[in-house]
Amino acid sequence: MIRINLLPVRRKKKAKPLPSYVMTTFLTTIIVLGVLGYLYYYFTSTLDVTKARFETNKQKIAELKDKIKEVDDFEKLNKHFEEKSMIIEQLRKKQKIPVIMLDEISSKIPDGVWLHSMSVSDQSVSLDGYAFTNSDVVTYINNLKSSKAFADIFLQESKQAEVEKIPLYQFKLTFKVVS
Repeated sequence: MIRINLLPVRRKKKAKPLPSYVMTTFLTTIIVLGVLGYLYYYFTSTLDVTKARFETNKQKIAELKDKIKEVDDFEKLNKHFEEKSMIIEQLRKKQKIPVIMLDEISSKIPDGVWLHSMSVSDQSVSLDGYAFTNSDVVTYINNLKSSKAFADIFLQESKQAEVEKIPLYQFKLTFKVVS
């Protein structure tokens, strides 16, 4: 038996080959998308690493600022202690001077001389006193001149006075203390 198909046959059209520019564009697009995806991944991971490093550096800076503050506080405290130490040393040095000065003044006083008042300002000393004779005053001045603790000894005044009906010589002298 012969069969005849009366329905029109649909023939499949031959697929036309894609033009080369479409294929090239498609492949180029795929490659570009791949490169862009890689770059996105690369820069995202780099950005994350940079952010993490930034936060780490921020913490280190905060720690270093704390340490710098501690060092500054320590330096201020150290400077404060040094100033106090220098003041104490100066006071110790100045403390020795009055002791030496008073010892020298008292040890050089001859018999017949006594001191009435003494005033000290910086390195300058002023003495007021009495003596039985003028030669006792001269002896006291010579004794002070022989001391290495005093310099520029100057008799300002020596006059005869009467204290409780006793004839005496009142004297005033100045000198400088050698440090």
